[in-house]
Amino acid sequence: MLTEVSRSTKKAGFWSAVFAAVFSMTYVVAQIAEWLGLLGSSGGAESASTVLGLVVLLTPSLFLGSSFLVLIVSVHQLALPDRKVWSQSAVAFATAYAVLISLVYFVQLTLVAPRLASGRTEGIEPFLFAPFDSFLYSVDILGYSFMSVACLFAGAVFTGKGLERIVRLFLTANGLLLPFIALQIYFHWMIWFAALWAITFPGSALSLALLFRRAGIKTSS
Repeated sequence: MLTEVSRSTKKAGFWSAVFAAVFSMTYVVAQIAEWLGLLGSSGGAESASTVLGLVVLLTPSLFLGSSFLVLIVSVHQLALPDRKVWSQSAVAFATAYAVLISLVYFVQLTLVAPRLASGRTEGIEPFLFAPFDSFLYSVDILGYSFMSVACLFAGAVFTGKGLERIVRLFLTANGLLLPFIALQIYFHWMIWFAALWAITFPGSALSLALLFRRAGIKTSS
C-alpha cells in the first residue's frame, strides 16, 4: 500500500469517508426510529413508510450513494499496480450501486412523497416503496448487493497490518452481508442479519477516513 498520496486524493478520500460515515449513521438512527414506529408507520421491518419516514430515511441515503462512489474512487488511487484490478472492479460496482439507489431515492423524494402528502396516489402505484413487495424495493436491494460486492473488491486492495487490516476486515465483513441483502426479498428474516450493515459500513467509512487522514502527501519530483 502506498504510504503517500496526492493532496487531492487525500482530501477527497478523507472527506468522502467522513460524509459516508455521517450519512450512513444518520440513516441507521432513522431506520431504528422507523422500525420503532416513531416516524408515523406501524413499525417493524415490513411496514411502509409515511411521507416523514421517506424524507428522513431517504435523504441521507441519497447522499450516501455519491459519497461512497467518490470514496471507492479514492481507494482506487491508493491501490498498488498489482491490486488495481480489484480497486477498478470496486469502482465499477460502486457506480452501479450509486446509479440504482439514486434513481430509487430521487423518485421517492421528488415524485412519490409529494403525491403521498397531497393524497394523489393514482397512477404512481408501481413506484410505491413497499418493503419486500415492490419493484423499487427490488431495485434498492440490488443496489446494496452491488455495494457489498464493491466492498469485497475494495477490501482486497489492503494487504498491510494495523489500520489497513482493520479497513480490510470492515470492508470484507460488509461484503459478506451480500446473501442476506440480496435474498431478503425471498426470506424476510434475513433482513435482521443484513442489519449488521449498521456496524460494518460505518466502521468501513470511519476506518478509511482515519487511513486517509494519516496518509502522507506525495511531493512532486
